[in-house]
Amino acid sequence: MRKILIFLTIVGPGLISAAAGDDAGGVATYTVVGARFGFRLLWLLFFLTFSLVMVQEMAARMGAVTGKGLSDLIRENFGIRWTLVAMLALLVSGVATVVAEFAGIAASLEILTTNLPFPLSLFSLRWFSVLTMALFTWLLIVMGSYRSVERVFLVISLAFLSYVAAALLARPDWGEVFRTMFVPSRSWYSPDPAWLSLTIATAGTTVAPWMQFYLQSSMVEKRVNPQQYPVARWDVIAGALAANLVAFFIIVVAAVKLPGMPVSDAAQAAVALEPVAGAQAKYLFALGLFGASMLGASVLPLSVSYAISEAFGWQSGVGEPFGEAPRFFGLFTIIIAAGALLVLIPGINLIAVMVFSQVINGTLLPLTLTFMLRLVNKRRLMGDYVNGPFYNVIVWATVVLLIGLVVAMLAQLAM
Repeated sequence: MRKILIFLTIVGPGLISAAAGDDAGGVATYTVVGARFGFRLLWLLFFLTFSLVMVQEMAARMGAVTGKGLSDLIRENFGIRWTLVAMLALLVSGVATVVAEFAGIAASLEILTTNLPFPLSLFSLRWFSVLTMALFTWLLIVMGSYRSVERVFLVISLAFLSYVAAALLARPDWGEVFRTMFVPSRSWYSPDPAWLSLTIATAGTTVAPWMQFYLQSSMVEKRVNPQQYPVARWDVIAGALAANLVAFFIIVVAAVKLPGMPVSDAAQAAVALEPVAGAQAKYLFALGLFGASMLGASVLPLSVSYAISEAFGWQSGVGEPFGEAPRFFGLFTIIIAAGALLVLIPGINLIAVMVFSQVINGTLLPLTLTFMLRLVNKRRLMGDYVNGPFYNVIVWATVVLLIGLVVAMLAQLAM
């Protein structure tokens, strides 16, 4: 009974960080991957599930053992120059992902307002919806109670659990699904020029750099100590497994329902949910996309602002007056504004924006993982809680794989 009470006290960081990872960029990426390559990249998702569990567990463990956030540890152990590099990478990754969140907000609201008597063009509607939601998000953090609304967005996001039912109702060839996932073959690779970028995007959305900063800071905020950590660890593992299970079903459903379709807008992606919702599929998809996007648009800029403020010793905190933490709130405002305004570029393809943001995440991920691996293996920091050999092999393999893919992609672009 005592362990259950402890679990209920500290549960949340693992589930929320993983759920926020299945955001607008994630849903768009997994859908495009399934539609374009069928089951071909399921092997990567299977491997990345191990990576996600281990990386998230590393971040949570460092938070519990050291009582410090990741950016704080980077500054203390690698100096100001490397801290600048790490924070610049986090800022780029964060802004790119916030752009994806507002792209998801715009796409979802365009679907939800399709049959309403709006006297606005699609472009004007996008301006109205994005700027309104950006202002709402800013006010929510600066003046409101974020924690209570966070739960609402999280519940709305659960609409994506319908992909599990959709996959079962679509009746894929499960033998082929698991054979393609587990049995090495030439089908794992595709000569399609987009294969490299979508492979990197899959990694970037599954193990996003910002998630690790958020999770470690959350463990510190909840004051989880090494004695409580064995219980908190299950929150992290359960969140990571649940998030990737949803990702698995999104890819499977898209492969069955949208084979070969060049998914270029949210309405096309919504067709994948027809086995569950029929003609109302687009509304179910739009509702889930809106909740996931709003959750990400709230969590992510806040997490990046906290991490950067922590790295440079700036005053931070949602409960602080604006004048007491001007750099923190100023950075938060810039991230929100940049994300919203970039989505409003005329003629921009929202699905492409969401996927490209994850390519950026995947490109920058090796840097974050390298810092984490160096830190978590320092015995003076972690004591007996340093990584075991298996952890190091899997996470270093992820780093090497991603660096190889990024180099190959850049070489492809240069040709």
